[in-house]
Amino acid sequence: MTHAPEQPAPSRRSVLGAAGGTLAAGLALGGLRPFTAAAAAPRREGHGVPLVPASAATGLHYPAPASESLIIQQGLPVGNGRTGALLTGDPAHDVLYLTDATLWTGGLNDTLQSDGQFPYGADDFGSFTLLAKVSLDIPAHAMTAVTDYRRTLDLSNGLSAVTYRLGGVTYRREVYASHPDEVVVVRLTQSGGGSYTGSLSLAGWHGETATADGAARTASLKGAFSNGLAYAAAAGVTGATGTVAVKGADVTFAGCSEVLVVIAGGTNYSRDPATGYRDPDADPHAVAAGRLRAAAEAGGPALLNTHLADYQPLFSRMTVELGVSTDAQRSLDTWSRLTALGKDGAPSDPELEAAYLQFGRYLMISGSRDSVPLNLQGLWIDRTDPDWMGDYHTDINVQMNYWLADRAALPDCFGAFLDYCVAQVPSWTRTTQKSFNDPRNGFRNSSGKVAGWTTAISTNIHGGMGWWWHPAGNAWLCNSLWQHYEYTQDRTELKKIYPLLKGACEFWEARLVTTTVTDPVTGAAGQVLVDDSDWSPEQGPTDAKGITYAQELVRDLFANYRAAAALLSRDAGYAKTVAGLQSRLYLPRVSPETGWLEEWMTPENLGETTHRHLSPLIGLFPGDRITPENSPAELVTGARNLLTARGMSSFGWGCAWRAASWARLKDADKAYQLVRTVMAPSDGTSNGTSQNLFDMYDLGSRATLQIDANFGTPTAMIEMLVYSRPGVIELLPALPGAWAARGRITGVGARGGITVDLEWRAGKVTGAVLRSAVSTTTEVRAGDWRRTVRLRPGRAVTLRP
Repeated sequence: MTHAPEQPAPSRRSVLGAAGGTLAAGLALGGLRPFTAAAAAPRREGHGVPLVPASAATGLHYPAPASESLIIQQGLPVGNGRTGALLTGDPAHDVLYLTDATLWTGGLNDTLQSDGQFPYGADDFGSFTLLAKVSLDIPAHAMTAVTDYRRTLDLSNGLSAVTYRLGGVTYRREVYASHPDEVVVVRLTQSGGGSYTGSLSLAGWHGETATADGAARTASLKGAFSNGLAYAAAAGVTGATGTVAVKGADVTFAGCSEVLVVIAGGTNYSRDPATGYRDPDADPHAVAAGRLRAAAEAGGPALLNTHLADYQPLFSRMTVELGVSTDAQRSLDTWSRLTALGKDGAPSDPELEAAYLQFGRYLMISGSRDSVPLNLQGLWIDRTDPDWMGDYHTDINVQMNYWLADRAALPDCFGAFLDYCVAQVPSWTRTTQKSFNDPRNGFRNSSGKVAGWTTAISTNIHGGMGWWWHPAGNAWLCNSLWQHYEYTQDRTELKKIYPLLKGACEFWEARLVTTTVTDPVTGAAGQVLVDDSDWSPEQGPTDAKGITYAQELVRDLFANYRAAAALLSRDAGYAKTVAGLQSRLYLPRVSPETGWLEEWMTPENLGETTHRHLSPLIGLFPGDRITPENSPAELVTGARNLLTARGMSSFGWGCAWRAASWARLKDADKAYQLVRTVMAPSDGTSNGTSQNLFDMYDLGSRATLQIDANFGTPTAMIEMLVYSRPGVIELLPALPGAWAARGRITGVGARGGITVDLEWRAGKVTGAVLRSAVSTTTEVRAGDWRRTVRLRPGRAVTLRP
């Protein structure tokens, strides 16, 4: 490869197009407090952001509506990071299941059970739950009467659309969730002289009674849980021509050439632990009303313009081309295409596989913006009692949710996770110092000391923990936050997370115990520091010392804290103490009995060989301690042997983790095989990908959504194309034959504040462009080729063969 001169980096900006008009509005919510927050997004009067045309857009499409009874598997998701909706797209009876990311039951949950662990149920720990159900009924538009029906999820524009024909008229239904306006928008239009006559109804899930306001032409509901969380939802209708009125609790419309439905919701949740995670001044009903009014006054075209101006720049940061699919593949709808791909011996469908990656990015943009982070099911559930309470599992799931953000050019979306950790840690600290050394807790510190903070396996949004204590959970959360800094180089965020890193180190300073080990080569005995009694998630003995999972995580925590302290010029004395602890840490070995990297501090395998978790391989991925180039061959072989023993089938998130690990070992075939396993179609109860591309987790009698695979699998796909660690960027480290002919990916985030654009042909890199947010130097590798590259902010460096 040659190293081309630096070039100015192109700027990213929205393209503004032709102006659009506004619908006749007039929604006035009399008697409600005016909306005073920064509600109405800035308008570009006289301009419109054009839709990415259908010929160029990435999307999913279906020939029929979703069934409400299967909405979690067939419904299409929209979201603005706080409000989410699943919709069926039925012309005559469309249903939207509405959520608010902060709608949780439960509370602090800091009273331990008799076993020293936390209660874990919907009434004590609490649960994420549904906010409202919105029904849009247009009886004359029954599926038996319409033709040319098509339902799409347009990833490029961030919206779902339904089109069909009836009586010679083409009807279009557009649904999206606007982040700037904080509303869900349903816009009904037509071309050919048709009209809409129907009704809108709003129903609650927790015993609320919906009411309608005739003057405002809205329906609303409100309620409060016993934990003090107040909430509300509201929906309003505006019509162009025709009439809009109220009948009972419903809003009706008749003879309208266009209909604009706006849906809003909210709670009094606050990130502030000092107020018990509640905003005492918040009035969710008034806030929802204000959002409706502002959106209705803006009108449909302006709302879409604002949404596109916000969404498109985020989505367009990354483009993905993995090859060219056949005309036969392109002729199929998404579910038929996925089903064909899942057949034994089926060839690759590179455009569908690229769309799967982009679907993960769509879910990230839609699910993680300025609110609480993505939980086990993101913003999308079909029941008031989601499995595992829809919580945050800190032993893989919440971390996997955020592997994608920085790699996929969406570091902004990581902020919800970062802010959540910062907001929760005061409560976690109090509970840790009050209860971790409870004599009933089998994981307590045998030293009798406690300091800093840690978590349980499950956490909620109220500062509470559930299920079992998870001592190493603090290290994994901190390491995720640190890796985000490595990608962004944002010192402001580093200052925010520094206290968390230090508090976690203090916890481990109090927890580590000294033991004597014998060097397998020299036979010399020496003293090392190991984790106290612990559990390798989620298997084996619960009182094992020195589990590999914890040793790897704590090693990285100590190294990351020391780097942070140096960068911020803080706590030099304590950083020296931590360096001493790090130097004495036991590091895992390869078992002479199994040939695997040990999971426990013993040569024996004490658990399930094919267990879903890859806990002992955390130093391979997402960590960087074990690499084929820099680690002893015996260690790399031990990691490979253990990964082989774990097998090539698991739940979706387990396969995603395996795929990323095989990519780190540069085994493209196994990594790609696991991507295909995740994408195999679910039959309704099995592991696999459902019609709407959600990942299904087999519960035996049914399947449930676990969204981490929708983020973890695209992460593995990117890792196959670009792997970065501090000071090194590898291009095409695990390119599978299915994608080798020709491809391109742009906008890949790399550690060091770097962005990578990459093209390849016949399995070889043909060109790469690197940009950086900071002045930095990195080594770029492609096969046996090496080149050291110096980068400056605002300048692009092009590498060519």
